[in-house]
Amino acid sequence: MAVFFMLVALIVSVNGQTFHLGSCPTPPVQQNFDVGKYLGRWYEIAKLPAVFEKGKCHQATYSLLKKGVVKVVNAELLHDGKVNSIEGQATVTNLAQPAKLDVTLFKGIADAPYWVISTDYTSYSVVYSCKDVFGLLYVDFAWILARSRSLPANTVSQLRGDLESHGVSLSGMTSSDQVGCNAMPEGQGQ
Repeated sequence: MAVFFMLVALIVSVNGQTFHLGSCPTPPVQQNFDVGKYLGRWYEIAKLPAVFEKGKCHQATYSLLKKGVVKVVNAELLHDGKVNSIEGQATVTNLAQPAKLDVTLFKGIADAPYWVISTDYTSYSVVYSCKDVFGLLYVDFAWILARSRSLPANTVSQLRGDLESHGVSLSGMTSSDQVGCNAMPEGQGQ
């Protein structure tokens, strides 16, 4: 059985995703989160590797479907110049904690957590997602998002520090490429 876990971890690590020993960290989320203020377009500034992201110019657009349910459209510019997008939805599962949502993007794959750790709604957002695997390992994702295609380096550094202070390992975090994104239609993802 241990060989199986090591093989899975190796395969996923090679593809850019990393497993960690133990259980998911549980950072606190944004207090008094207001999904209405969060709606709109966000650009990816930095991320932990995500095997499902293949291009650059990543952006997400959120719009309200109904109370507690948000339409999610993620878009990226592939290396061949084509825009790739996927649509799903995020659902608030506990109205007492509206900053903890579950996102469904891929049919047949279980919902993924989407926790808004912190946001000022107008310039930055920090999002964390983590899933325990068999109670022994976990795989996580983290994103620093912005309302524009860039954030000041000191802001990014502070947001990284906030995540790390809550036990999230960011050793694999990389800056996202938001250069040469003119092919991304401004209406993409709306």
